[in-house]
Amino acid sequence: MYEPIPGNKIFEALHDHPTIVMACNTRITKGTIRGILNAAKKTDSPVLIELAKSECDINRGYTGHTPESLAKDAFQAAKEAEYDIWALHADHIGIKTGTPEELDEIKKLVKAQIDAGFTSFAIDASHLFDINGKTEKEQLKDNIRCTTEIAKFIEKNMQGKEFGLEVEVGEVGKKDSSGLVITSPEEAVAFISTLKENGVNPQVIAIANGSSHGNIYDANGNPIEQVTIDIPKTKAVVAALKKNGFNVRVAQHGITGTPLGLITTTFPHGDIIKGNVGTYWQNIYYDMLRVYNPGLYQKIWDWVMQNFKKPEKKDIETFGKYSKKALIQFFDEIYAMDTEFEHDLESMVYAHALMFFRAFKSEGYAGRVRELI
Repeated sequence: MYEPIPGNKIFEALHDHPTIVMACNTRITKGTIRGILNAAKKTDSPVLIELAKSECDINRGYTGHTPESLAKDAFQAAKEAEYDIWALHADHIGIKTGTPEELDEIKKLVKAQIDAGFTSFAIDASHLFDINGKTEKEQLKDNIRCTTEIAKFIEKNMQGKEFGLEVEVGEVGKKDSSGLVITSPEEAVAFISTLKENGVNPQVIAIANGSSHGNIYDANGNPIEQVTIDIPKTKAVVAALKKNGFNVRVAQHGITGTPLGLITTTFPHGDIIKGNVGTYWQNIYYDMLRVYNPGLYQKIWDWVMQNFKKPEKKDIETFGKYSKKALIQFFDEIYAMDTEFEHDLESMVYAHALMFFRAFKSEGYAGRVRELI
């Protein structure tokens, strides 16, 4: 009853409604997933629980999780929260070279995700870009080839079950006058149209629009807010997709650090249909660990400085960018948290998730998904 539903059901039910579905990269699953799902239940908001390939792989990503262990924790949390409108999403299934050997490894991961019960997938071959191509399709040919191959593999191995599909274009490509890689409307249309010609039908497209993953810092190493997302260009991409009759909307990555007020007032809810929030939850854990278990926090801090510190970088920037790498190194100690800490972590995550659901304007929209199902 509380198992994950197909991601496409969520996206199709909310197509062109003024809401954003939150997708949470729950790097520390214990307490975090329950807090998020309880907040989803409180607001009746659809939600995705996800981890990327780098975070969660067959041989354990940097979080220490495998697809099976993430699924186990998510299934248990949903059962305890008694919440039904959620999907288990494979975020950023990254393809860097597109060789047959790499694609074979990707297929092994995808098969493990399917066997574990994942119901939604994000294929990210955006690194494959031919700057010398004369047309958008020529520039994106390897991205299209690999995305098509993996999407077909997912479809075959899902054995008739429905699933959500996200694709990505723009991680590497043309730069605008400010030096940022920005996905153009023409690229997005060429990408989606060719995928559809190949029989691949995504509901969501991740684009490059000025955001950055994780915590971000200024030139002096001081933490800064995420305010570089180019809203007009995001709207232009969606307008072009609509004009061409494509029911595909944008996944906004890199929301950690984005002021909630900015999300509430300026994000084009509905044009952006999926909003990824990842490092934010990890930050909550580390902030609390510093108080509840300063000894473990110091051990993790020292390990990060020993392995990643550069003379020109401030310690706070080093820790903010690389503390995620410590999760697998200290996995057993992290998951040995006492009951009080776990409960309080869940409560803190719950409170913050409530604010995100309301900023995303997703309250009550789980009901629309239930109607479609």
